[in-house]
Amino acid sequence: MEQVIGTDELQPGGQASVFVDDIPALAVRVGDEYFVIEDVCSHDGQPLANGEIADGAIMCPRHGAKFDLKTGAALCMPATQPIRTFKVEIKDGAVWAELASPAAQASAAPVKTESVPVATASAAVEPTENSAVATAEQDTSQPTTESDYIDALKQVIDPELFINIVDLGLIYAIEQDEFVEGKVNVQMTLTSPACPAGPQLVQQAKMALERLHDVTEAGITLVMSPPWSPERMTDDARDQLGIF
Repeated sequence: MEQVIGTDELQPGGQASVFVDDIPALAVRVGDEYFVIEDVCSHDGQPLANGEIADGAIMCPRHGAKFDLKTGAALCMPATQPIRTFKVEIKDGAVWAELASPAAQASAAPVKTESVPVATASAAVEPTENSAVATAEQDTSQPTTESDYIDALKQVIDPELFINIVDLGLIYAIEQDEFVEGKVNVQMTLTSPACPAGPQLVQQAKMALERLHDVTEAGITLVMSPPWSPERMTDDARDQLGIF
């Protein structure tokens, strides 16, 4: 173990950035209890420092993910993976810490991912496989409507959450290009700027729209303002993820 901070340096409800074995960490005091957690949100890879602390958990200050201070478990969207925690001892007026054992870390398995039934996940993936068939059955005698665009984009499934990008609230705007016939422009966002599935989702959205009979080109623009938050999800998405 190594000493990370003096007990008198943390007031109840306070937090401080520290290092444990060269790992960026956050020392937190709740009442007379001290916790040390990895200072990184597993959702976007950014620090948790200055996040709100309540009910034994810390909230990511950017997108609202919550993590249990004791176990590191991800408690809600958009985080799907836990963060590491440190074993803490108080001695000689200081907080001492070391990385928790693998067994302790294993107890913080991704809570949210387990809450998604396998049957639900499978059902969410199937539309992507059948999207070409659905498009082929579209009435080509009628012009494509915004509803058609939305239905096409619902075929694009987030590979981590198994929810389509429309119900996730990633689509900000859809409009036909007034200068280029057959072109549709879409503004979409990601759950975080560092989302590893971003390029894949953008490409799949483009392909889904260009399958429509009178769309010759789909322009996808990524925007990060306003930033995505869980409040943008539909009730269906919340139900699938067990968020109430």
